Amino acid sequence: MIPRSILRLHVVVQHLKMSQMSSKAGEEILFQVINNTGVITLNRPKALNALNLSMVRKMFSQMMKWEEDPNIGLVFIKGEGEKAFCAGGDIRAVTEAGRKGDSLAQDFFKEEYILNHKIGNYKKPYIALIDGITMGGGVGLSVHGKFRVGTERTMFAMPETGIGLFPDVGGGHFLPRLDGKFGIFLALTGFRLKGRDVEKIGIATHFIESSKISELEERLTNLKFDAGQAGVADVLEDLQKQSTFDADKEFVLKAHTDKINRLFAGQTMEKIFDALQKDESDWARKQLDILKKMSPTSLKITLRLLLEGQSRSLAEDLRIEYRLSQRCLEDRDFYEGVRAVLIDKDNNPQWNPASIKDVSQSKVEWFFSPLDPKKELIL
Repeated sequence: MIPRSILRLHVVVQHLKMSQMSSKAGEEILFQVINNTGVITLNRPKALNALNLSMVRKMFSQMMKWEEDPNIGLVFIKGEGEKAFCAGGDIRAVTEAGRKGDSLAQDFFKEEYILNHKIGNYKKPYIALIDGITMGGGVGLSVHGKFRVGTERTMFAMPETGIGLFPDVGGGHFLPRLDGKFGIFLALTGFRLKGRDVEKIGIATHFIESSKISELEERLTNLKFDAGQAGVADVLEDLQKQSTFDADKEFVLKAHTDKINRLFAGQTMEKIFDALQKDESDWARKQLDILKKMSPTSLKITLRLLLEGQSRSLAEDLRIEYRLSQRCLEDRDFYEGVRAVLIDKDNNPQWNPASIKDVSQSKVEWFFSPLDPKKELIL
């Protein structure tokens, strides 16, 4: 255990080092090397650190360099500010590009997924501090890494079915691997998990109180070069033991676990809707009301993605997700969802089709169908 007086000294030293980055304060993503640690800071706090194509490209390039750098022992990523790690990708810019036929619409998804795959297969310890809002693209920057550290300020959600999209960035790979039908429930409803619950469900690997973030950074950046995964795990587990916030609080979905596993077990959306209708409990009615607000097309492709994703590798899943992303750009619901939620903000999307019974099997098959070979995602 490092004496607190030494830790305070390290904090002061780090703050001095951080001040050296002041000239780069206007940059959207920052990179710093502290001892043997590569530190990535998403630096768009006013935009909740939302991810754009420029940030994706810079991060991928830097991670490739650090992966081959013999002086870098681990990589740590965090978001600037206390509100968000990363609230998602710059979806509004993507839809605007899609309408114009601009290549940004293809490039963003392709390069983001390549970055997600690199994170999932990184050769060195990768630690994501998911402190604050972590949604969509922010999930892709964290959940595939070996270590994901949540705090009492963490808020996780994959709300894409509400904007005519689907839980991408590898959602088809990691969500089906959660216990029971939790992944399907989260993907279809966009349910928000907060604080310690993010660790309890298995999305975060550790829970550490936000008051210990400075100590976390100090101990990680002062690890010996050859500490490896075990050294990182020791630091995280020690700080987790010291974090007692909400330790005795019951998991938010515990009382509904049996219903989730039973009512979301259907192999089709029609069966899930039918199960919820027949249950007649207040909780089931609430979930049904939520699902009826989502894009029917998104619900159907999301369910199939997760059911099939149980047996796919991350690479295989991302290739399928890229096909789906490009079909969403060709379809109508994605643009309508972004309009209703992010542009006009009337929260009244007019889905087409408007009901799950009207989403044909042939349309679902089209979403999953191969692209032109030259346009497929190559990993």
